Amino acid sequence: MTLTAPPGSRRNPGLRSRRRREWLRNLAFLSPWLLGTGLFFIYPLVSTAYLSFTRYDGFVSPTWNGLDNWRFVFRDYPFFWPAMRNTLWFVGVLVTLRIVAGLVLGLLVIHVKSGSSVFRTVFYAPFLAPPVAGTLAFVFLLNPGTGPVNTLLGHLGVSAPSWFNDPTWSKPALTLLALWGVGDLMVIFMAALLDVPRELYEAASLDGAGATRRFRHVTLPHLQPILLFAVITGVIATMQYYTEPIVAGQVASGQIAGSGNQFEPGYPGGSTLTLPQLVYNLGFQRFDIGAACVIALVLFVLSMVFAAFLMRRGSGFLTAED
Repeated sequence: MTLTAPPGSRRNPGLRSRRRREWLRNLAFLSPWLLGTGLFFIYPLVSTAYLSFTRYDGFVSPTWNGLDNWRFVFRDYPFFWPAMRNTLWFVGVLVTLRIVAGLVLGLLVIHVKSGSSVFRTVFYAPFLAPPVAGTLAFVFLLNPGTGPVNTLLGHLGVSAPSWFNDPTWSKPALTLLALWGVGDLMVIFMAALLDVPRELYEAASLDGAGATRRFRHVTLPHLQPILLFAVITGVIATMQYYTEPIVAGQVASGQIAGSGNQFEPGYPGGSTLTLPQLVYNLGFQRFDIGAACVIALVLFVLSMVFAAFLMRRGSGFLTAED
């Protein structure tokens, strides 16, 4: 009597070969992404983490110094915690106000009966302005002595602030600059608002819902993915807030940094100092790359924590019932 192996117990060389070909084909399709991720994300991240534990000036080989850079940044570097507070202030205020302004403008434009294309162009055009040019324009407009804004306020009998030259008003001035370029969010919210089914508004009106309840129970639930996207991308972008505060500080102080000149960021009085400015100042002006890598890692961790928290909590905080 001949014993036969039960079905499935024999190895199938053809099946293994086919699976291997499928695996290699999938790997070939993924190879551009894997190569890009490895070269432009994993390798820089690992290198930054390694350099944060070394003494390195960019010229000689790095030497291991353990936790010295971390102790210096968190305990001995006097600008780290003020820059941290300013960065978190910008994250909380700029992101919130930009989203509110973008949503309000989107609602405004889609309800305009005539000339909506003109309003779209007017509100979106500032977003296309280069950040340096936009900042220079705002420093000129808000110049405390000769700026047209303060001149107009003076004619109206209003005490004009010093804006970019006053630590109390420098962050509000940068907030106005950020709101001026809110056209990108306006366009995104307009597309999302136009995608809400009209039948839901009609049904809510028949049930006696007013404008406020229709907005909360019809509009906001459909905008939830867009709002979550706007918050996460806004937080990540604001954690990298660099160009506008550094240019505003240089121009307002009259210290335009050029070749061979070094400008201490944060003017006036450290009120506009952010963590990305410290990374540049330490790494490329003072050549303390190890300490700069520590702050870069802090920025990375904060961005990931914010994004993970928002992704986890964002699914329910907009749909709460009365």
